[in-house]
Amino acid sequence: MTTTKTADIAATTAQINDLAKIGCDIIRVAVPDVASANAISKIKEHITIPLVADIHFDHKLALRAIEAGADKIRINPGNIGSPDGVKAIAAACNQRNIPIRIGVNSGSLEEHILKKHGGVTSEAMLESVQGHVKLLNKYDFDNIWLSAKSSNVPLTVKTYRLLHEQTNYPLHIGITEAGTEYNGIIKSSIGIGVLLLDGIGDTIRVSLTAPPEKEIEAAKAILKALNLRPGIDIISCPTCGRCNIDIITIANEVETRLSLLPSPFSLLPTTIAIMGCAVNGPGEAKQADYGIAGGDNEGVIFAKGEIIKKAPMDKLADELLKVISTRTDQKNNFTPRP
Repeated sequence: MTTTKTADIAATTAQINDLAKIGCDIIRVAVPDVASANAISKIKEHITIPLVADIHFDHKLALRAIEAGADKIRINPGNIGSPDGVKAIAAACNQRNIPIRIGVNSGSLEEHILKKHGGVTSEAMLESVQGHVKLLNKYDFDNIWLSAKSSNVPLTVKTYRLLHEQTNYPLHIGITEAGTEYNGIIKSSIGIGVLLLDGIGDTIRVSLTAPPEKEIEAAKAILKALNLRPGIDIISCPTCGRCNIDIITIANEVETRLSLLPSPFSLLPTTIAIMGCAVNGPGEAKQADYGIAGGDNEGVIFAKGEIIKKAPMDKLADELLKVISTRTDQKNNFTPRP
């Protein structure tokens, strides 16, 4: 989701395009006012990925966003104001074949549902979602996506499992308000990862109190770890008393420099091993496409278990990237970065 003011067309467009370059597939923008809704038409002229308009409270903003060309509308029907407002949104989306995502959060459940279930539970969230689905179905609308997020990982996972069992709509998954970058990535990785391993989830959003670039990077890493998206996979040892090189610095340097590479190389299924000693070196990491194994203040560069050359510790990252460069087909546009 963007963090710019949507009405600031230049800033919002720039942020969306920057996020698209690093792997964002769908973008959501906040629409708190008419100026933001009107801006969508101009923003759409300059971006290449689908745009979701996030609407709360005022159904007229949703109608304006639809007219402006939004590709999807995200609403919580319970806070739109009236059934007539939901009916108008459903009619406008039907006319343009635009999906609606019902977005329910643990903090927005209806009072009668909270009272019935004794608070926020997975069953309460399921009931809230099902009620909103019935309302849209009442108005002959069925192009629906569902989400039911909480900042509590077990609660969210259980809720999505219930949705998966009891509905047939596509699911947008994530842990909402997951927190700052470090803890938020941990919570999101657990919650999203568990659901994806269960075969649950059609789109994902990592929600962090951090720049949106960090959300995209985390989402890509989660998908890559589950073999759902290709990319460069760096494996590295945790170090121990056998290690005689600064493996932490080297691993971080290699990861940083590789992250700057343009596609298509950055999207190739390439495994790179950064190992601290002979125990975890070419032997244990022989399946890696490329790698480093440390020695006594120096190391070896290897590829598929074959030792290519030796290099001093301060040159290991440079030499590794040179080897990758010379062995990578030029069509992959690989250029080592300083």
